[in-house]
Amino acid sequence: MNLRKSVFSGSWYPAGQGACEAQIRQFLDEGKRYPLSIDAPVGGVVPHAGWFFSGSIACNVIHRLSQGRAAEVDVVVVFGMHLHPGSARYIMPEGAWETPLGPVSVDATLAGELTRQYTFQLETPSRFQQDNTIELQMPFIRYFFPDSRVVAMGVPPAAETLALAQSVVETARDLGLSIVTIGSTDLTHYGPNYGFTSKGTGQAAVDWVRRENDRRVIDAMIRMDPEAVLREGIENENACCSGAAAAAITAGKTMGARRGEQLVYATSYDKSPGSSFVGYVGVVF
Repeated sequence: MNLRKSVFSGSWYPAGQGACEAQIRQFLDEGKRYPLSIDAPVGGVVPHAGWFFSGSIACNVIHRLSQGRAAEVDVVVVFGMHLHPGSARYIMPEGAWETPLGPVSVDATLAGELTRQYTFQLETPSRFQQDNTIELQMPFIRYFFPDSRVVAMGVPPAAETLALAQSVVETARDLGLSIVTIGSTDLTHYGPNYGFTSKGTGQAAVDWVRRENDRRVIDAMIRMDPEAVLREGIENENACCSGAAAAAITAGKTMGARRGEQLVYATSYDKSPGSSFVGYVGVVF
């Protein structure tokens, strides 16, 4: 198998199968506290920090997407990567992703059809950008969707990304493939480590991030407004991968979703208080 080796296992998440599974079981126990009223969600937004900080949120979003339908899902589509409005799109059209739980194969049929429709920077299992936004979701996908394949794309925060996301759903439908979609983004990166200190430091800055800056982009996600998510990420620096989140929203709307729901919100400050911290949210559509 042409395998894309993991880069972040052993540092950002466990390297061994047993440790990975134990961590996922712990996350699922934590997820019992997260109520959700949406039945059979078709997509969501997940964070991508190390599992210590945001793994529980990502795990429980992907778990909710799998409940009652994992065996029916042919392909999990993941949008991610830290890109700018003028960046290229990225895709690995064949091969598999390495995880501690076993490989996750690329759906070459869907990926190949998308590369015929759109221009991508093509990656291979041996030549790729090191990127945590997508890799950190792969063990969860392998665990909750063990029989599904994956198509992962790096998408910039640009209007063209919304057209691509719609095409992903329509192309999968034409191919007779059942999909769920995930957009990977963290929220505000605040503090001197990130060069963003407009509200000073201390509790007032933490409260501003939680109640105002992150809240604006989360509210746009919940009302499924991809254009607003793009604007928020660019203008207010409250989504590091707003293109990925906007793509997941657009795909969800194309699949018939009409509302989003916040599963859980947190910040790295909750676990490691300091002058620099990051926001995380889990949303399902």
